[in-house]
Amino acid sequence: MKHKFDHPETQATRGAADLGKKNGPMSTPIYQTSTFEVKDNDEQLRLTGSDSYYTRYGNPTNTVAEKTVAELEGVDTALTFSSGMGAITTTIMALLKAGDHIVSQRDVYGGTHKFLSQWLPRLGVETTFVDPTDYAQHERAIRPNTKLLYLESPTNPGLRVVDLKAAATLAKERGLISMIDSTFGTPINQHPAEYGIDLIMHSGTKYLSGHTDLICGVVAGRRELMEKILATRTTLGNCMDPHASWMLVRGLKTLAVRVARQNENALRVADFLEQHAKVRRVHYPFLKSHPQNALALRQMSGGGGMVTFEVEGTGDDARHASEGLRLFTLAPSLGGVESLVSIPVLTSHLMVPADERDRMGVTEQMIRLSVGIENAEDLIADLEHALEAVGTRQTATVG
Repeated sequence: MKHKFDHPETQATRGAADLGKKNGPMSTPIYQTSTFEVKDNDEQLRLTGSDSYYTRYGNPTNTVAEKTVAELEGVDTALTFSSGMGAITTTIMALLKAGDHIVSQRDVYGGTHKFLSQWLPRLGVETTFVDPTDYAQHERAIRPNTKLLYLESPTNPGLRVVDLKAAATLAKERGLISMIDSTFGTPINQHPAEYGIDLIMHSGTKYLSGHTDLICGVVAGRRELMEKILATRTTLGNCMDPHASWMLVRGLKTLAVRVARQNENALRVADFLEQHAKVRRVHYPFLKSHPQNALALRQMSGGGGMVTFEVEGTGDDARHASEGLRLFTLAPSLGGVESLVSIPVLTSHLMVPADERDRMGVTEQMIRLSVGIENAEDLIADLEHALEAVGTRQTATVG
């Protein structure tokens, strides 16, 4: 018999398990098959579109991952995709058509910005970008043909926090679908559906899987919207492989404990960086100095595992500092148990034009940290060592 759980730690670990089963496997079986046998054509017709028909339509292993995320987000249903960008692009293509218009935050992941600004216009869909915290600007940007309000919170890489209630209320008042990239927030630290957001997207590559060994995306939300997205996913073929789904299920079991440790470590790292003489600015939602700190404390239970800071120096200083880290691995992506470091202008926002990056506040001096589950003192010592390089090269050259 299936049970409902009230706490995210239990939902993540046991969310899609049937606790009434006896003598069944503890680990979710991998249905590594492209198709399923039926006894006759009537059964074939009954199963069409189910998770026991053809894996492009669905798969029992995928279903376990999807149900777990849906329960974590407190929504009707969820769908998995072969990547986070696959989840975003498929969802938008499912819900919009030529002649429609999107209002999107200006501060979004670089790949999302590229899709909205460069790819969608080819399909006849326009996007207006607005400041993520100026809700009057959001409202002014809405047109008669606007269909979607696209959000991201906390933002990548500046970690600005969006007022989810204000955004959801505006969308409902104007008859728009609201969609959020909640990757940085995770289903542990925030629950956008509680504020009225229609669709929640995660790059499952990051925190949901948590071990830097999987590419996937997830969208969760209201059933009527998800049915349209499923039909489009089936046509585009942007489905997830059953073995990858099994890995996602395995990762989800430890999501709550990983995120709790990453929240703790990231806050300690942010506190250290804020006191450092060679750091110009630290971006972290749970720091008192963060512009939306009160909002973050109100709608998030943890500040997350991402810390972004700007060195007191040049872009070269930022590069040298990132290359001087030993415990933080220089690599793109985020959310795994290992700590990573990247320069956003060279990775996540490389594809965004320089003038747009300036408007987002993404500078050459900016370093993005994905804080893992290592010992916080070791992470701080690593940063302290790397920051010694900031400013020393220019001084040596001048002398």
